[in-house]
Amino acid sequence: MEDDIILTGRVLSFTRTPFEGDAAGAARTDEAIALSGGRIAALGPLETLRRAFPGAGIRDYGNRLITAGFVDAHAHYPQTAIIASWGKRLIDWLNSYTFPEEMKFADPAYAQEIAARYLDLTAAHGTTTICTYCTIHPASVTAIFAEAEMRGQRLVAGRTCMDRDTAPEGLRDTAQSAYDESRALLETWHNRGRLSYAITPRFSPTSTPDRLAALGSLWAEHPDCLMQTHLSEQTDEIDWVLGLYPQARDYLDTYERFGLLGARGLYGHAIHLEPRERDRLRETGAALIHCPTSNTFIGSGLFDLPGLAGDGQRIGLATDTGGGSSFSMLRTMAAAYEIAQLRGTALHPAQLLWLATAGSAGALHMADRIGNLAPGMEADLVVLDLASTADIAQRSARATDLWEELFPTIMMGDDRAVHATWINGRETPRR
Repeated sequence: MEDDIILTGRVLSFTRTPFEGDAAGAARTDEAIALSGGRIAALGPLETLRRAFPGAGIRDYGNRLITAGFVDAHAHYPQTAIIASWGKRLIDWLNSYTFPEEMKFADPAYAQEIAARYLDLTAAHGTTTICTYCTIHPASVTAIFAEAEMRGQRLVAGRTCMDRDTAPEGLRDTAQSAYDESRALLETWHNRGRLSYAITPRFSPTSTPDRLAALGSLWAEHPDCLMQTHLSEQTDEIDWVLGLYPQARDYLDTYERFGLLGARGLYGHAIHLEPRERDRLRETGAALIHCPTSNTFIGSGLFDLPGLAGDGQRIGLATDTGGGSSFSMLRTMAAAYEIAQLRGTALHPAQLLWLATAGSAGALHMADRIGNLAPGMEADLVVLDLASTADIAQRSARATDLWEELFPTIMMGDDRAVHATWINGRETPRR
């Protein structure tokens, strides 16, 4: 085929989860990977792929590492312009920075500008799939979906719903309008090419019981959709929730009683969980989304990745920009490593990379399509230079295996380490 191409380098793919057994042995490397029609056609020796794809072009990446593109399982693209805003904890941060910025997305032109900027920035950091919150404005949803569709990019997004007076005037809906507008957007965009809709109650403190019930009904009507929200990010937030919902057994129960707990649920942060909550999340197969740079930047706490993974929880990794302080999944992996160290566990580089690729893809129920390199999967890849800066190069030169060579890039790398990003079988231009 005309668009057949073979990439050469060190092609890394996972054969199993590195959270079971020897982490270092959870992956394999190949010499080359063939792409055809937006999908991965084959991996193996270069000469074997040349014979199988005689008309294919060749792109030689030398000794650079080729791996699955990064999957960011929780982000707020409307907060792009306010990333790294100083000095607030969660509730003050929302009122001081987030809500004023989100009001601007009533303007479709502004929404389109930020959507394009956000996808440029994340692609430059090697991120190929994102699950993002939008704002209450349908234009914010249309903008990010239309921009991703134009690029052929896999994306999950949803209209953020808030109807309680704890949210400001101008960002509030009603139970009926949340249902109606979410349903209309879902019917327009869900499963359109590489796009998926996520039902999106922001969180319980900005939701009335009627609004949560309405979105629970919508999810029951469209059970193949993902549902994303926030859970137990800060202790004062939990106190706030229990004050608003005095009949609830715990924070998770404010979702569960309204039909918003399920296997396709994505629960951001999930730091301060009660034993009952941990049990119910595991029993239902819901996904917990670890947002390490956000958790430290806003002072939320230390996610118990070692304990939760050991319990068999489904876990994804995310930047949570703009509460998160970086668009980079490399920086996010580094923060996850540091937080686990504070909890007494040194995560292996294979575990960190898996969380940012196959783990997050599994959280989104897309592990059969993205997050790893295997024949038939979608051709989303990142090419990493493991000697991108002088400080990284001098350390990686001493490495005795690939994982030791990769680790300095995880800990110190940024967009300079991303030599190329491929989305849907095509190299993404740097904008």
